[in-house]
Amino acid sequence: MAETLTEYLGTGRRKTAVARVRLAPGTGKIVINGRPLENYFFVESQRMLVTEPLHATDTMTRFDIRVNVDGGGPTGQAGAVRHGIARALLQADINFRPALKSEGLLTRDPRMRERKKYGQPGARKRFQYSKR
Repeated sequence: MAETLTEYLGTGRRKTAVARVRLAPGTGKIVINGRPLENYFFVESQRMLVTEPLHATDTMTRFDIRVNVDGGGPTGQAGAVRHGIARALLQADINFRPALKSEGLLTRDPRMRERKKYGQPGARKRFQYSKR
């Protein structure tokens, strides 16, 4: 008979990045797309962003985290992972809600890249005006 492993799921989104997070009781290992946290996010500020929900709830060494993240760039992916971890922690224990909410970790950041418009080189920049 197969043993039942308790896993808590959370989906995080930021810009165009989507992170699927699996939280399981463990020792505090964080694996993102099959690579350790340090080998996936090289910038220290991005690593701090990812671990923010764990510091807020003081659960750095209580859970092993596996993340599948896709789309966007490094900053968007770090934000998506952070959002996913916060949501998964909420699944694990509802009592974490006040701590996560006060840090603003449960809010999905709605800021997206503005689309490029026709007749312009970018979203807002115009081509140089020539009078003659």
